[in-house]
Amino acid sequence: MAGTLSSEGLATVEAMDLAITCGYAGMGLGTDTLELVQVAEGLGYTQAWVAEAYGSDAPTVLAWLAAQTSSIGLGAGVMQIPARTPPMTAMTAATLDTLSQGRFHLGLGVSGPQVSEGWHGVRFTSPLQRTREYVDVVRMALRREQVTYAGEHVTLPLPDGPGKALRLTIRPPRPDLPIYLAAVGPRNLRLAGEVADGWLGIFFSPEHSADMLDAVRAGREVRAASEGAPPGDVMAGFDVVVTVPVVVTDDLEAGRAAVADYTALYIGGMGSRTQNFYNALARRMGFDDAADEIQALYLAGRPRDAAAAVPFELADATALIGPRERIAERIGRYADAGVSTLSVAPFAASTAERAEVLRTVASALGASSHGGGTSGNGR
Repeated sequence: MAGTLSSEGLATVEAMDLAITCGYAGMGLGTDTLELVQVAEGLGYTQAWVAEAYGSDAPTVLAWLAAQTSSIGLGAGVMQIPARTPPMTAMTAATLDTLSQGRFHLGLGVSGPQVSEGWHGVRFTSPLQRTREYVDVVRMALRREQVTYAGEHVTLPLPDGPGKALRLTIRPPRPDLPIYLAAVGPRNLRLAGEVADGWLGIFFSPEHSADMLDAVRAGREVRAASEGAPPGDVMAGFDVVVTVPVVVTDDLEAGRAAVADYTALYIGGMGSRTQNFYNALARRMGFDDAADEIQALYLAGRPRDAAAAVPFELADATALIGPRERIAERIGRYADAGVSTLSVAPFAASTAERAEVLRTVASALGASSHGGGTSGNGR
């Protein structure tokens, strides 16, 4: 739909879409989820992504949003693989896609060892193979095939009992509804390219992203070869979605401070000292000393000091901070790096200010050389 006008009257082109990243329901930013998603929908944002960890779950919030919106895509970012069997995820996805009239996007992720083993009681072993089998079974169920599977981690039906192969009883609007993987490490990124329709990225820096997208592209090449696809752009139709904190401010240090707690939580606290995917990502971006200090402070029970240790350069590389003009200057970096959907996490003190962040980003994208618009590939 290139050349259309958004509700703000901004000229748009088909280049990079906008999405909104929602907070957890009942916590901070999540209390105004509905109002902000409705604002985003009115601005032409194409997706709304809802998270889960060990508090609010994604499907409940998505069903609530589906009942009170009409056009915006609704994404689980993510539904945790250790929390549900593959058929249960397929049932939930089919139900949400039916209730939303074909607007659901299924994001999946293995979470981390602390949540998988500590909250769900599922060993964090062989995450890549577990994910591959999980996606296989979900797709099989959504196609309404009889689900029979003999993998290393998934066996259906069980071979030594009364169970029999079953198929989904309802017909979802799209048996091929899009599946996304949340991935950070190189092997998981390659898997996302191979088995999924999109990638959900976090702490994405356009200047440090080439290796990540190369890994996704390698997976896409494997998939294309396995399907006998003709030569062409293997990334065509693959949705690269990255969550980007946005702070609209004239005070750059205040902008750094606004995202510092979030940054320190992931780099310092999302994992153990020896296994933290986000800490490793910061290191791959060249912030080794900062990653060491943030993690040491966070694991010592000093989260405020960990946040204070987040350097402006790291915050600025992985967020959009500044007045509208600076955001407009920097937003095109994401499209240039290969991002197809920029998912905005608005950092501000009130609902009205967060809504204004959404408007500012839409305006800034329209003012940059990379306009945003509604894509035509079913994202």
